[in-house]
Amino acid sequence: MRIGLALVWLLHWLPLALLAPLGRATGALLYVVARERRHVTLTNLKLCFPEWSEVERTCAAREHFKVVARCFLEHGILWWAPKERIQKLVRVVGIEHWQAVAGKPVIWLAPHFAGLDMGGSRIICEWRGVSVYSQQKNPVFDKVLRHGRTRFVTPVLFSRQDGIRPVVKAMRGGLPLYYLPDMDLGARDALFVPFFGVPAATITGLARMARLARAVVVPAVTRQLPGAQGYELRFYPAWDNYPTDDVEADTRRMNAFIEDRVREMPEQYYWVHKRFKTRPPGERSPYESAE
Repeated sequence: MRIGLALVWLLHWLPLALLAPLGRATGALLYVVARERRHVTLTNLKLCFPEWSEVERTCAAREHFKVVARCFLEHGILWWAPKERIQKLVRVVGIEHWQAVAGKPVIWLAPHFAGLDMGGSRIICEWRGVSVYSQQKNPVFDKVLRHGRTRFVTPVLFSRQDGIRPVVKAMRGGLPLYYLPDMDLGARDALFVPFFGVPAATITGLARMARLARAVVVPAVTRQLPGAQGYELRFYPAWDNYPTDDVEADTRRMNAFIEDRVREMPEQYYWVHKRFKTRPPGERSPYESAE
């Protein structure tokens, strides 16, 4: 891990015009050698896009590895480059949608696209917020991540073990929540709702926290752009009539919104994650052959 981090530190000195193609070349290599994650990615794509041919899914999977690897190598910019470089790396679009609800508690819905951390780092260049943090098993990597996420305008970080009460309190105090609710974290606090027509264990935290904090949801999605163009953090209009009295319907609405964004850039969603690992009782995991 130390060697890998040292390499990322060295690479952050490169201009993006060189770093981006280097990342993509690394991803092309990883697609060949990372057998298990390749299987997970192809399984996810087959479940979510059954209408695609095998060739189309393979092409999307190869592109996904290139996108993810590029993002990882470019994390050195987030962790060690000056603020001005990060501001140049990630342009912000649609900020008027957030400003339109200024003064209200806000949840930034940030789905797991590859550029997720780029958007989060761009936010803390200028704005203070709150986020839920998962401690990393490797203490060196954990220290680097914490450093990268607290370099400029220091956010308030809570662990998942802290529960939602302190998060809600912070939102009521005026700090927007950068929230990532679309990973399979198990059956606890989750419902099986469709994601591309497949039942997926989906945590209900977005609807529950929006209700408790009386918060509005403003989606914030980060897209990787070609080559030296960097990234785009796009804020979307605040959701009307959310939350409702139906938590399941609210959770379905979240998944439907994410599906629409995935269709716009399918290679950039985080397909290497086992999104469908938790299954309804009696149903086998679709990833079993890779486990």
